Amino acid sequence: MNEPNAHRLAEESVPSAKLASRQLARLFEALRPRLIGVAYGLLGTVAEAEDAVQEAWIRLQQSDLDAIEDLTGWLVTTTSRIALDILRSARVRRETYVGPWLPEPVETAPDPADSVSLADSMSWAMLVVLETLSPAERAAFVLHDVFGLEFTEVGKALGRNASACRKLASRAREHVEARRPRFDVDPEAHREVVEAFAAAAASGDFEALLRVLDPDAVLTADGGGVVRAALEPVRSGEKVARFLSHVMTRTHDADLRAAVVSGSPALLVFQGGRFQGVIALGIADGRVTTVDYVRNPNKFHGLRSTGAAEQ
Repeated sequence: MNEPNAHRLAEESVPSAKLASRQLARLFEALRPRLIGVAYGLLGTVAEAEDAVQEAWIRLQQSDLDAIEDLTGWLVTTTSRIALDILRSARVRRETYVGPWLPEPVETAPDPADSVSLADSMSWAMLVVLETLSPAERAAFVLHDVFGLEFTEVGKALGRNASACRKLASRAREHVEARRPRFDVDPEAHREVVEAFAAAAASGDFEALLRVLDPDAVLTADGGGVVRAALEPVRSGEKVARFLSHVMTRTHDADLRAAVVSGSPALLVFQGGRFQGVIALGIADGRVTTVDYVRNPNKFHGLRSTGAAEQ
């Protein structure tokens, strides 16, 4: 008997419930990237997003599968509900967070279209703005505007009617449009500015930093009380240049490597070969306008190519 037929017959001899369980697991794994994307859009952290998706899987296994007509819709709704509960509790925790709170960076492909679990709209800048929304507004906006769910489906996740969800999304949309910074999108322009910024920052060259920074540049650092970081945003190009010059002058063997984080240009910071953090950059008119420096090691789960996730 040839191997494929033997394998097929072996599967046919397995009880149907076990086969159904295997098929369900395969379907869930195929949907996992989308579910992670939804949860990450709501929560801004990879670890919490993975927890929400894992909890959705547990609930699926405990559910009456015959009563689920649309598995994808059920999983998206369930994951959203779980993530929303986590978000509400996280908002309370973040009130006591030490210093500014930034989203958890995720390395993405240079072309956002190649990123499976993160939509183009979920850029780093977008994630930062989403932190200013209420949990309900954020959920309505992310589920409808980013992931394309109908408001009836959004309502199932939020426990509200479609009309209320439409109003939440509209309010969130206005807020996002008013606060979302306008950055350049030309990858070639990004490359030149990122290289200039990296060279100036690595050497602690104040004058070179001043040339590449916008006069109104803002630096935000997230150490979470775990590592040293500025407790308040640093505002103005001159102050940001002075701050970075001071920090990098004290840092020996700094190595800044270009990357793409949540669809945005970024630098991975190493010292003595050990990963230290990620700097997400906002670039407009050929200059750096925002510098978001994530140093909290608890937020390195999405930076697997650096080895930081295992540290």
